Amino acid sequence: MQPWHEISKQISAATDSFFEVKQTHSIGGGCISQAYCITDGIQRYFVKLNTSGNLAMFEAEAAGLMEIHHSHTLRVPVPVCFGQDTHAAWLILEYLDINNGKRGKASDLGQQLAAMHRTTCSQFGWIRDNTIGQNPQINTISSDWVEFWRMHRLGNQLDLAKNNGFNGKLQQLGEQLLVNLEQFFPDTPPSSSLLHGDLWSGNYAYDETGRPALFDPAVYFGDRETDIAMTELFGGFSADFYSAYRCDYPLDSGYNIRKVVYNLYHVLNHLNLFGGGYYYQAEQMMSKLLAEIR
Repeated sequence: MQPWHEISKQISAATDSFFEVKQTHSIGGGCISQAYCITDGIQRYFVKLNTSGNLAMFEAEAAGLMEIHHSHTLRVPVPVCFGQDTHAAWLILEYLDINNGKRGKASDLGQQLAAMHRTTCSQFGWIRDNTIGQNPQINTISSDWVEFWRMHRLGNQLDLAKNNGFNGKLQQLGEQLLVNLEQFFPDTPPSSSLLHGDLWSGNYAYDETGRPALFDPAVYFGDRETDIAMTELFGGFSADFYSAYRCDYPLDSGYNIRKVVYNLYHVLNHLNLFGGGYYYQAEQMMSKLLAEIR
């Protein structure tokens, strides 16, 4: 049973304007939650639905979207409300007309991402934990970026992998890498930038005006190179995007090897979510990194 009546009441209370779901349209593309466009014939909202135990995931997503929204850089769907009943949890968002939007300029995405990355914090992490896919993402505040990456990114994913039965060479290589992690970083720590955290091509689009928009974030504050590295992991970002970003905010020396350190986190996460060939990809990445150690 879908909770449209309860959602209608909650939207009405949150917006101080009566709303009643009259039509729903299922939207494909997500692999974690069900997605819908709902309307009363005039107003439209985007709805994510999951089981009732996933309310905290939606609360964290809403907080992350507002963090980006308050940076006044890239557009995001603004959260309206979230809630749950005994059967489901939901997140209600502003509806962005991205399917019928104009094709925007990749250079605008690059420039506005650079602007977002100039939104900084004094430490690394975030005010709360969230998720990366369906796995927990630990954002405990730290003043040490390398230790943060060692413990809460690579270390946490390696622990998950061990619990999932991925042992042997993967864990041996992982232990060696964690011990030597400092060798990939300069003495001066990076700025702690506002990050999308899960920036692959499926998590950006252009709205009806051609303005770039981000969604499905895994927000925290950290080295901006992590966002750029992920854009390279699965592709889908043009040369104009990179040129515009680097023009506004050049990347530091050493990025070409650090991006492997950063993308290893996402490959390990995919291993823990999906298994399969990600095991060998993670091994190859760690072997490449360990070969760089002097």
